[in-house]
Amino acid sequence: MAELLTDDQVTEALGRLAQWRQDGGAIVRTAELASFPEAIQAVNRVAEIAENDNHHPDIDIRWRTVTFRCSTHSAGGVTALDVTLAGEIDGVLELLGQPSE
Repeated sequence: MAELLTDDQVTEALGRLAQWRQDGGAIVRTAELASFPEAIQAVNRVAEIAENDNHHPDIDIRWRTVTFRCSTHSAGGVTALDVTLAGEIDGVLELLGQPSE
């Protein structure tokens, strides 16, 4: 099982993930895409990554606004798996014109 990060480790990770914030036992990013199809494209790309990593974010889609919530449920909070996935999500969003900084 993945180990929970300390509050200091989460804060340090968020220093490298400028668009992310901590919300309880998760890290969260919301992005507004150019269109609904582009939002779905982002979700589909993240879904492929999540399946490959066997680590899945919670995803909320509201028209063209997508919120990604990363938490390791089995560990009860944020682990290195979530930080890695957040970075991969940033890469997808960057390809779609959403800056990560």
